[in-house]
Amino acid sequence: MPNEPTSTVDPSLPPPAVPLSEVGLSPDEYTHLCSLLGRIPNAVELGMVGAMWSEHCGYKNSRPLLKLFPTRGPRVLQGPGENAGAVDIGAGLAVVFKIESHNHPSAVEPVEGAATGVGGIVRDIFTMGARPIALLNSLRFGPLAEPRTRYLFGGVVAGIGRYGNAIGVPTVGGEIYFHPSYAGNPLVNAMCVGIIAKDALMSAKAEGVGNPVLLVGADTGRDGIHGATFASDTLDAENEAKRPAVQVGNPFLEKCLIEACLEVLATGIVVGMQDLGAAGLTSSTVEAASRGGAGVRIDVARVPRRERGMNAYEVMLSESQERMLVVVRRGAEARAQAIFARWGLHCAEIGEVTTGGRVAIFDGAQQVVDLPATLLTDECPVYHRQGRPAPQLAALQAPDWAAILPPEPAGADYSAALLSLLAAPNIASKAAVYRTYDHTIGTNTVLAPGQADAAVLRIKGTAKGIAVTTDCNSRFCYLDPYEGGMQTVAEAARNLVCTGATPLAVTDCLNFGSPERPEVFYQMEGCVRGIVAACEALGTPVVSGNVSLYNETAGQAVLPTPVVGMVGLLEDVTQRVGMAWPAGATLCVLAPVATVGGVAALGASEYLATVHGQEAGRPPAIDLAAEQRVQAAALAAIGAGLVLAAHDCSEGGLAVALAEGCITGGVGAHLDLAALDESPAGRGDVLLFNEAPSRIVLACAPASAAALGTLAARHDIRLLPLGPTGGDTITLQRGPVLLAHVPLAAAADAWHHGLERA
Repeated sequence: MPNEPTSTVDPSLPPPAVPLSEVGLSPDEYTHLCSLLGRIPNAVELGMVGAMWSEHCGYKNSRPLLKLFPTRGPRVLQGPGENAGAVDIGAGLAVVFKIESHNHPSAVEPVEGAATGVGGIVRDIFTMGARPIALLNSLRFGPLAEPRTRYLFGGVVAGIGRYGNAIGVPTVGGEIYFHPSYAGNPLVNAMCVGIIAKDALMSAKAEGVGNPVLLVGADTGRDGIHGATFASDTLDAENEAKRPAVQVGNPFLEKCLIEACLEVLATGIVVGMQDLGAAGLTSSTVEAASRGGAGVRIDVARVPRRERGMNAYEVMLSESQERMLVVVRRGAEARAQAIFARWGLHCAEIGEVTTGGRVAIFDGAQQVVDLPATLLTDECPVYHRQGRPAPQLAALQAPDWAAILPPEPAGADYSAALLSLLAAPNIASKAAVYRTYDHTIGTNTVLAPGQADAAVLRIKGTAKGIAVTTDCNSRFCYLDPYEGGMQTVAEAARNLVCTGATPLAVTDCLNFGSPERPEVFYQMEGCVRGIVAACEALGTPVVSGNVSLYNETAGQAVLPTPVVGMVGLLEDVTQRVGMAWPAGATLCVLAPVATVGGVAALGASEYLATVHGQEAGRPPAIDLAAEQRVQAAALAAIGAGLVLAAHDCSEGGLAVALAEGCITGGVGAHLDLAALDESPAGRGDVLLFNEAPSRIVLACAPASAAALGTLAARHDIRLLPLGPTGGDTITLQRGPVLLAHVPLAAAADAWHHGLERA
């Protein structure tokens, strides 16, 4: 198997210069490293290899799966391999975007962990030469009833808001999900989106022998040392002892860094630019040299420091924030330094590009590292794991439904269940969170958080807009990884479509437990293959992403959480639609089929979890061809001006989707759901709360309903009528049978205040 170390520990080798547990290497990996080098590595070399061979930097357990992703398409300008992906949106412009995790740091120090996660992903975007215009996030926590969860939740939200607001990049979207599996290991994924002239994209390459290497920004301290290896290990009872691995951010310095870097890039003197993220100076120099097919010579004695007594090992592994590595043309150093100085930034020349492909690190006159760049990147061990489902999965997928679902309530009244779902933390309004973020700065946001299924931003100087979203149904992915992976992509695309945007491409953040456990690798492989299938079917290639493994505590892994970030394009941003039902409109559903099936259709639903305390069954299956037709029909309808509002069916099913549109629009509705149900003798909760995919609720003017039906038929999709909006109650019937009757005020109160009350 390529690159997989098969040697056993050689007892004749001297002990390593640094404890292997400190650098995150196994004894076999150490033996393998010595074999590759033909000698014993010193402490600095061992630290650098440990960082670069960590899962966070080297993807040694996930690389075989990542190769499965479709990464090319007619709009793709830059796929995986750079700091971020880029897609062409026309008019000579490109959108640059990426999502990344900062999970373990946020578990130890939530404010700084989340804040520096935002800072790191923003640097990935402007390193490409793009101006950051939007931030999103995807967050996972344990139950809010637990004091530690409330501490983590409050700290993470504060850290995101503090950093994003200070650097002037609006936080426009995201998602928050609560589940006991995240209690000890929250997930904090941050996404950033930027805009650039497509011919101005910058690479993170060190090339041009003799070109100087500059280190720009904050002075280097001891914060963040071993952050990459910390992110590649499971959390344990020693969390507090690992607090030094969490970086400390300075958003005001980052704002200066954004402006200075964009200014120096505009001069044309920059050869390559790379931010100092995980593994700090080690990863930035190694990756830049490897991409450029060159070598690099660095003198750590020239690195500005804010702490005394730092040695080469600490300087090379520090993850101090707000630092950039910049390679400029020989002779342009003074011009670059003058620009950085004007922004109050320290710029030190610390080395140069060399031939031979070697990473040579000096401390003054003493050489402390001599390694081939490819040893740190291409020679990283790759593990080919074998997965198998957890023993309990089969029973969970095929439960005893009679034991789970009690008899229907008297009169089949599900009003109380609907209110419970609207107040559930996974469904309730997240306004208590997003109102702490500045989502209007930059004046680009035209559909803000809470107004639509995805945020929409205008592209100034053009008629265009982009829609952005993050998504993942972790429960689906747990109960059926392949199905969950497909539906994560499909729902993200559906969110964009509901605003009028055509989905373009994907960035992903794969959050799982330890891949060394077969049941976790089974989840990883299934989710990835599901994502691949959906991306291929919907034409949304994967252009960037991140892997975060070992997310578990005391042997308990988090639910599989392959978060998908997606970007879509509106050629005319004025055609956007939100999710608020207007008064006097007709509501209908675009769906491939009408039938909802039996009780198994409630599998993996929020209704089962919230109302019945059960996580069981398989998620309703998706037909990707039908999904594509539904999305195409919705886009055509919005483009034709037939749609006043749109909202997809997801957590909580149709009843929750209808209620959310009513609450957002401040209008009631009297609706008959019989057209969706070909088995009228079935249970009412199946009709109301099943989470079958490929359904979009549309609001149209009554006079447009016929044209909308004709359009749906052309796409081989059903348009199922529901009824009118109006009044001050939400009434849901199946023919003459009343299923739910809820005052609009009560529904709004449950939804608006559910998170705070939790």
